[in-house]
Amino acid sequence: MARKTVAAALAVVAGAAVAVTAPAPAQAAPPGQKDVTAVMFEWKFASVAKACTEQLGPAGYGYVQVSPPQERIQGPTWWTAYQPVSYKIAGPLGDRTAFKNMVDTCHAAGVKVVADTVINHMANASGTGTGGTSFSKYDYPGLYGGADLDDCRATISNYQDRANVQNCELVGLPDLDTGEDWVRGRIAGYMNDLLSLGVDGFRIDAAKHMPAADLANIKSRLSNPGVHWKQEAIFGAGEAVSPSEYLGTGDVQEFRYARDLKRIFGSEKLAHLSTFGESWGYMSSGVSGVFVDNHDTERNGETLSYKNGAAYTLASVFMLAWPYGSPDVHSGYEFSDKDAGAPNGGQVNACYADGWKCQHAWREISSMVGFRNAARGAAVGNWWDNGNNAIAFGRGAKAFVAINREGSALSRTFQTALPAGTYCDVQSNTTVTVDAAGRFTASLGANTALALHVGARTCQAGGTTPPPASSAAAFNVQATTVPGQNIHVTGDHPALGAWSPASAPKLDPASYPVWKLTVPLPAGTTFSYKYVRKDAAGNVTWESGANRVATVPASGQLVLNDTFRN
Repeated sequence: MARKTVAAALAVVAGAAVAVTAPAPAQAAPPGQKDVTAVMFEWKFASVAKACTEQLGPAGYGYVQVSPPQERIQGPTWWTAYQPVSYKIAGPLGDRTAFKNMVDTCHAAGVKVVADTVINHMANASGTGTGGTSFSKYDYPGLYGGADLDDCRATISNYQDRANVQNCELVGLPDLDTGEDWVRGRIAGYMNDLLSLGVDGFRIDAAKHMPAADLANIKSRLSNPGVHWKQEAIFGAGEAVSPSEYLGTGDVQEFRYARDLKRIFGSEKLAHLSTFGESWGYMSSGVSGVFVDNHDTERNGETLSYKNGAAYTLASVFMLAWPYGSPDVHSGYEFSDKDAGAPNGGQVNACYADGWKCQHAWREISSMVGFRNAARGAAVGNWWDNGNNAIAFGRGAKAFVAINREGSALSRTFQTALPAGTYCDVQSNTTVTVDAAGRFTASLGANTALALHVGARTCQAGGTTPPPASSAAAFNVQATTVPGQNIHVTGDHPALGAWSPASAPKLDPASYPVWKLTVPLPAGTTFSYKYVRKDAAGNVTWESGANRVATVPASGQLVLNDTFRN
């Protein structure tokens, strides 16, 4: 975290804990060709475990990143996660047993676990933590006292001064003296405790606020000093501390990547992406962590977010198709107040309900994880663009993607290096035939993509949305709106609001003008439904025509592709 708003900057916290003997952890399958991480921001550990089994493992994610597990200050805001009180696993997301169960469940699904780790500072508060620990600023009984904190007790004010950045307090958070042997040992103890529970890697929050040599020393003390290590070191032009300084200990997150994707997908031309990567001044691909957004940047506007609709979705498609860095897919929740904490205290009862966005499960994104796994090792080829906002490129003889960010449909014949045969466009779940010369003809709607790869030669039953993990109806409706309007679905079932527009669940506009929502409904359920437009003032416009009627089949998989009837 570099210069951010106070709330955003509070997203920094770490741990060093008590060494506890634990049973041998379940081992995840080797990551092999899987380098995509789903970042489940502020999800309870039990909810993460369920997602590993039902969504992440089957989609091919290699890793899941969980929010900081240590004891934190109490409070409703998300940034309490980045104000540690102790190194006990005693936060609101779950206790030690829940954490261990999550790790083992994810491993059984073939997904490795990364813990977001806050080790730069402690809490800027006093009181009782989420695990019952009493504390005050500069005094964390049994862990740290004033002598363990850096002598600079002022807020960081000059990013051109290395000592100011690394010894003073990030937005007033007490800065640990990571040059001290005692502090290093405590931090390593916490991380070794997590390793004993089966953790496979760490995200190091606020890395640039600690000297690289201090982090190298801490890592050398770990039971597995070669553990996966991803560092948050935000690039700032002309600053005293450079992200590249941290490459000696592990990967570093490349923030310029996400900033540039916002600019390109928001206001420039996709055609500029033909050379995206190191030639843009980025760090080397093999040591760079990349993302479209994270928990800080979706709130401070530095990058795209779910609020940007198709631009966000298509940027995610591009990230997963393009062979640079190791991608993080952020999966969070809706917010209007940027400080707002997670719905239901982090309990995810169902995706797309209670404000949970579940980006990791969107077909447009989750289908590209398999694409990336299949394309691994193949270089970009057969680049095509229209000089503006339509592009296409292949990944050797393994995969091919086309992205149409134009405001109108794109129809053309594409040249690929794919072997002849039938493929499934994993974006739309429709069949595409490649001829003996590697060509196919297709039409892409405005703000949509097409993606083929050798691992998807046939389409799954169920239409344009992946079959739900449990019995459900997937609603997909094409509907235009003006700012402030949303599309909802209601009907005669309680899950659809029982014909009450006030209780009608809202559909997601990520693929606008197609709005989507998956609603759990028992197999065999016959229901009536209609779509409605609602504006910010609560005004409701029903679609015209008779009530629609559908039945969830015995398979539990129902996909509805509709058009709003004006």
